[in-house]
Amino acid sequence: MATMPLGPSHEAPEPQTQTQPQINDPLKLVSRRPSAMDSDKEMSAAVIEGNDAVTGHIISTTIGGKNGEPKQTISYMAERVVGTGSFGVVFQAKCLETGETVAIKKVLQDRRYKNRELQLMRLMDHPNVVSLKHCFFSTTSKDELFLNLVMEYVPETMYQVLKHYNSVNQRMPLIFVKLYTYQIFRGLAYIHSVPSVCHRDLKPQNLLVDPLTHQVKLCDFGSAKVLVKGEANISYICSRYYRAPELIFGATEYTTSIDIWSAGCVLAELLLGQPLFPGENAVEQLVEIIKVLGTPTREEIRCMNPDYKDFRFPQIKAHPWHKVFHKRMPPEAIDLASRLLQYSPSLRCTALEACAHPFFDELREPNARLPNGRPLPPLFNFKQELQGASPELINRLVPEHVRRQTGFYFPHSAGT
Repeated sequence: MATMPLGPSHEAPEPQTQTQPQINDPLKLVSRRPSAMDSDKEMSAAVIEGNDAVTGHIISTTIGGKNGEPKQTISYMAERVVGTGSFGVVFQAKCLETGETVAIKKVLQDRRYKNRELQLMRLMDHPNVVSLKHCFFSTTSKDELFLNLVMEYVPETMYQVLKHYNSVNQRMPLIFVKLYTYQIFRGLAYIHSVPSVCHRDLKPQNLLVDPLTHQVKLCDFGSAKVLVKGEANISYICSRYYRAPELIFGATEYTTSIDIWSAGCVLAELLLGQPLFPGENAVEQLVEIIKVLGTPTREEIRCMNPDYKDFRFPQIKAHPWHKVFHKRMPPEAIDLASRLLQYSPSLRCTALEACAHPFFDELREPNARLPNGRPLPPLFNFKQELQGASPELINRLVPEHVRRQTGFYFPHSAGT
């Protein structure tokens, strides 16, 4: 079953607002004129009433009409709900004009705030980030305002893939662990550098996987934010098993390295078949982390949150990383996990550095293929994410056979 997951209910927009009301009739929409909140595209919405809450409803939206563009009506048949949460609903729909399947995320809006997710998704264009096709606003008979984000449809999530392997009592083949985590880091390298976005809720449920091509895409930017140095952010963000320790310590001036910690947790989970740091609450979460990394030093706590004053922790030695994983685990996998899961945020490697790690060297081989013999998804069609990277790093990231094929046009974009 496919999902375009919604953020956990505790993730409020900044500034924090009261809990938004639950949605009872997710698709009971009425037509309305576009308002100032709408995008540069003219948008309207109407629904032909159906018997079921979702199945059979047709949503018609108008796009175009600006700068001499012709107006165009696009209609979607809502087929099934694939995800629900306190912020809205996600459903699979089919475009009646083209036959294309899409995912529509329908989110209740607080009229006092701009929707950050829409603003951020408009900035992004990358093979490893789910793409926004268009969007429209709609209202209910109760005058509740909804934003509808029409996105590309990807059939699986990493969570479902993990669940499948667990159900047959198998570990994910190492080639897929490499392929999936490489693409996660490539997506992060893009969002961290080009639009300077921090995802803030990276987890298997928010990673889409195409089961045929094995392409991975980051999704659900409902908690994402452009982090500005010196500006405070809420620390009660990110799902528990994947929360960086500085968030548990209450840090408000964190960096995109919180996503790197989350990605490290996802890597460990793909290797182990289960979460590395399961905790029922913040204290238990910290205990689980300490059991592996050992008690943080005063300096490490200062690096995570300079304002944290309570240093009473039981003194526990770090558990050797090679003992965390099974004996046959490749040393490169263990080394990468150890570089990602560091207490000090500044010591974690960047997403681009992670992509260049030897753990992923197999993907850079000229004859690398999927286990079924098909080609790997595109891994080296880098865009602006290489900007500012050193020539040495670029040489590690772009294999020689790719450089020969493309004439290696990357250095000019890297500021070299």
